[in-house]
Amino acid sequence: MKRYFLPLWLLTATIAAAQTAPAHGPLKFEKKQVAAESYESVAVIDVNNDKIPDLVSGAFWYEGPAYFKRHYIGPVKQFAEYWDDFSTIPFDVNGDGRMDYITGGWFGKTLVWKENPGKESEWKEHVIATPGNIETTRAWDLDGDGIPEIIPNTPNDPLTIYHHANGAFTAHQLLDRKSGHGLGCGDINGDGRTDLVVPEGWLEAPASPYSAAWIFHPEFNLGTASVPVIVADVNKDGLADLIAGQGHDYGLDWYEQKKDAKTNKRSWIKHVIDPYNSQYHTMEWVDIDGDGDPELMTGKRYRAHNEHDPGSDDPCGIYYFKWNGTSFSKQVISYGSKGAGLYFQVYDLTGSGRKDVIVAGKDGLFIFYNKGNQ
Repeated sequence: MKRYFLPLWLLTATIAAAQTAPAHGPLKFEKKQVAAESYESVAVIDVNNDKIPDLVSGAFWYEGPAYFKRHYIGPVKQFAEYWDDFSTIPFDVNGDGRMDYITGGWFGKTLVWKENPGKESEWKEHVIATPGNIETTRAWDLDGDGIPEIIPNTPNDPLTIYHHANGAFTAHQLLDRKSGHGLGCGDINGDGRTDLVVPEGWLEAPASPYSAAWIFHPEFNLGTASVPVIVADVNKDGLADLIAGQGHDYGLDWYEQKKDAKTNKRSWIKHVIDPYNSQYHTMEWVDIDGDGDPELMTGKRYRAHNEHDPGSDDPCGIYYFKWNGTSFSKQVISYGSKGAGLYFQVYDLTGSGRKDVIVAGKDGLFIFYNKGNQ
């Protein structure tokens, strides 16, 4: 019997290739339409406390696990193509054990919370503040007490955060200038505190976030940036970087933080991720494929400014971008038929261990069930 032997160099190369090659291909998703309503925000909330995740979007909530049964929450004002409901932040405001949510809109200029009644009736609306035109709102824990602060992006007004304690919200203005379009959160300078990002710079958090001044560092210009702007150490060099989409133009980029060893001066190097799609208005930094490393989840918002943005009529889509060590590789979840809206969720709805993608928008409410990559 003949025996065949591989040369040692070829055997070594083969083993090395097997060890470094990706074990699986791109993820596969199963698309399901939940509703045709054109609200642009959705959240996963256990509305009825049955330990099954439900979906809340606009004037309705959809009962899990099938999401066919629709329940009325209350009216949402409409302005042309827009519903004045630009976020859905789960928050038990009154501490009664039922999850409420926080929202706000551009046209009404009002930040509100909607009270979960715990029964089949309309949800009462409570005004938190009237901070101005609200592009969208996010919730981040700035003081480390485990309770997130509410932070609306108000492009035409100063940046103001809302701290919740003892059943009430207290406003704290951090910036005495217009905020601009875009908002992010993370530890920029590595001091362990949670800083904030606006399009023209970042605000350094003080030790006492409500009594001391936040220092503004005008170190970059991100344009009509996404909400959120992601703060993450992309290249794992120990410095926080930024990822920003253009909400109303073409472009998706990451900004590499550099520090001069002698002067300690900070600079930012722009790297292009995707210049060919517009209206990357929202995104998440989340481990979608279960490999332990986060991916960038985003997509083109459908008719963000109706037909007035560059690329408005281009095909919409939802994507995830995987960091390969030197750049981002783009993977398609949906193309041509669904956009990303203003506020989407990545959540394991079925208990499969895989995170699904739930997306609202002017083109409807959809679930993309993550089927893995086998």
